[in-house]
Amino acid sequence: MAHHHDEEFRLHTPEFNHLHNKLDRRNFLTKTSLGLGSLAVGSLLTGVSGFFDAPKKIVQESTPNLEEEILKALPHIAPKAKRVVYLFMSGGPSQFETFDYKPKLISLAGQNLPDSVRKGQRLTGMSANQSALPMVPSAFKFNQHGQSQTWISELLPHTAQVVDELCIIKSIHSEAINHDPAITFFQTGNQLPGRPSIGSWVSYGLGSDNQNLPTFIVLVSKNGQKDQPLYARLWGNGFLPSKHQGVQFRSGKDPVLFLNDPEGYDGKDRKEMLDYLSKLNKLQNDTYADPEVEARIAQYEMAYRMQTSVPEVMSTADEPDEVFDLYGADSRDAGTYAANCLLARKLLEKDVKFVQLYHQGWDQHGGLPQGITQQCKSTDQATAALIKDLKRRGMLEDTLVIWGGEFGRTVYSQGKLSANDYGRDHHPRCFTMWMAGAGVKAGLSYGETDDFSYNIVKDPVHVHDFQATLMHLMGVDHERLTYKFQGRRFRLTDVHGKVVKDILA
Repeated sequence: MAHHHDEEFRLHTPEFNHLHNKLDRRNFLTKTSLGLGSLAVGSLLTGVSGFFDAPKKIVQESTPNLEEEILKALPHIAPKAKRVVYLFMSGGPSQFETFDYKPKLISLAGQNLPDSVRKGQRLTGMSANQSALPMVPSAFKFNQHGQSQTWISELLPHTAQVVDELCIIKSIHSEAINHDPAITFFQTGNQLPGRPSIGSWVSYGLGSDNQNLPTFIVLVSKNGQKDQPLYARLWGNGFLPSKHQGVQFRSGKDPVLFLNDPEGYDGKDRKEMLDYLSKLNKLQNDTYADPEVEARIAQYEMAYRMQTSVPEVMSTADEPDEVFDLYGADSRDAGTYAANCLLARKLLEKDVKFVQLYHQGWDQHGGLPQGITQQCKSTDQATAALIKDLKRRGMLEDTLVIWGGEFGRTVYSQGKLSANDYGRDHHPRCFTMWMAGAGVKAGLSYGETDDFSYNIVKDPVHVHDFQATLMHLMGVDHERLTYKFQGRRFRLTDVHGKVVKDILA
């Protein structure tokens, strides 16, 4: 279309001329056609159960991703979980010292890993040049617990008390062998940065049940060992609108950065400023039809509401002593893993849809017996307490709890093996996670590894399968929740993933 034709199609009003608003034919047709399309969709979906109860009413909005909005407006299947709490153990917990009991290793201690087991599989640069790969059994005892008679390490006595609530998956596997790509893969479905995180996909697809708090909240333990860094992009929105990014809550004076008013600034001033800012943003949105402007408006409005909602939810002053006793002494110390587990329960009670805890320090290349003992001591009681607390409040039946890291550890010792000390390298070929609560079978151990926990021998579960199953439990078909970006439709599971139906209740 020639440039002068677009120039002729201006709206000659004083307001728009003052703003130099050049609403050309393309923008006009785009906006009006999408508006008509929304009305048409509304008429088609009138009477469909649940549509007008959906948190996002697409008939009220014009959007360049109308097709995706249609696909995600309704739960694709009946959801089992209303909310998720994902306990991410950053660094890669050893399955040998926690859940995957391998007694046959006792008689093989110190022997070299057989080539028939390794099968030429890739090793990291940290152990690839070792002259030998001596196998090492766990230094800790295992016992059977619960009606399910599940083997659990002595390092996890509190988790052992709730083992009949858990669905333990011992056959998780990944391609990523180093921390950054492995964590990124779990959180975004791709080893390279830039994709939306799981919580962002949930926010985008299902919206919010509490308009005064973010849909997706992240808590990072202050008492985790900082052996591997965590990046904010792990809970980022990627190419989704920015209102779907995770919001990190911190311990201390400012739980959410830049939320509190500056000194000398009161709530009335803040509201007046936001009102004027909203008007400017709406004018800009009317001019350019940029969806990020709407996202920015929504974020400013959310920040204002959070000024009153965040202090309330962050305070544990009203919790009785028996709750602190349940979660452990650390739960009185804001920012610890235990305190974050208690805070997660409060957030879930407020209908926050996706809460993610990160606890660092599980990367024991050396000094593993001492290191993993400390890690379990910091996390075991509070993890079990969260399960117990949710159950007694009637929330576990519609809350999905997830525990796990980015990969497992090797059967062989990295570095020097001594009578009392050893380490384990990264191992993505098979490792253990667990899920509990909404929609999963309780008291189940799923998947099997060989006697060396080196290869999977039954029921493998890929990272994409885990992601597909998580979304399924939330009522989302992972193949249908997509977002068009740079000419391609993306989804959390890329072009892979299948729901693990055998673990569904």
